[in-house]
Amino acid sequence: MAKSTSVLVTGAAGFIGFHTAKRLLDEGYKVVGVDSVNDYYDVQLKKDRVAVLKDYTSFTFYKQDLVDRQALVEVFEKHQFSRVVNLAAQAGVRHSIDHPEEYIDSNVFGFLNVLEACRHFKVSHLLYASSSSVYGANTSMPFKVSQNVDHPLSLYAATKKSNELMAHAYASMYNLPVTGLRFFSAYGPWGRPDMALFIFTKNIIEGKPIDVYNHGKMKRDFTYIDDIVDGIYRLLDYIPTAKKEWNSNNPDPAVSFAPYNLFNIGNNNPIRLTDFIETIEEKLESKAIKNSLGMQIADVPTNYADISALQNAVGYQPKTKLKEGVDKFIDWYREYYQID
Repeated sequence: MAKSTSVLVTGAAGFIGFHTAKRLLDEGYKVVGVDSVNDYYDVQLKKDRVAVLKDYTSFTFYKQDLVDRQALVEVFEKHQFSRVVNLAAQAGVRHSIDHPEEYIDSNVFGFLNVLEACRHFKVSHLLYASSSSVYGANTSMPFKVSQNVDHPLSLYAATKKSNELMAHAYASMYNLPVTGLRFFSAYGPWGRPDMALFIFTKNIIEGKPIDVYNHGKMKRDFTYIDDIVDGIYRLLDYIPTAKKEWNSNNPDPAVSFAPYNLFNIGNNNPIRLTDFIETIEEKLESKAIKNSLGMQIADVPTNYADISALQNAVGYQPKTKLKEGVDKFIDWYREYYQID
């Protein structure tokens, strides 16, 4: 892809969207960011991310919601996008329990508008965020993109599964090349305040208890943000093609007779929650006050990514060890919130 063309990154004020846009800008691309900057979590954090991106002369930002179809069309009309990276979504498993309508609006209707715009403006490759949550009730580890994912445990997961189905329909009907990205437990600087590392760090510093679910027996495939973004970046020019060998009698969900791919982007190294907390404690030189609890609704005890498909396709290899990643986050947290 020529660096003279613009890349659209939706959700550019969000955690993964911000880092993806910044990586593209650092690589010399022109980037257009779109984000509604909603108040799901600290709006100032989102504004500060955008402020960092606006330091680049090759960055253009539009504050708008993907649900506004006409506004999105106008952005596509102003810029000739060769690649679109759709990272905008209403995030959070727990929040979807009490606010289901927000997930349908953003994750389904918003994504439909992205698909329609990509179709009409002949985008060469659409990459979009799915989630490890789609694996739902699966227990066979590590999770493989070839597995069936028809048993989601939350509406959030169901909307992400819906995105994969919608994307396939557009790939099939309109020959639109689409790549789905199933992210596994992203963490790092500029992270979301509703995620474990942020909450644990904040509460330990402030001397407040942390809620430890499943009595600390949870395992997560914590993946540092730079590794997540590296997977996205490597896939930009890995444009899906129709697989002539695709077998409808034994269908592989990760590929298709249409230009459609699915990939896990994870670390392939599940970490026990108790070990995760100990790593934070070590960096902060302070012990957590733990509130031991059972499982939460819609949660799973373990997630663990098989990344072999991504490795084989583009040579992806996560590089950041847990301690290094946690240390970098806590260093950023202290600097951002001016904590000695």
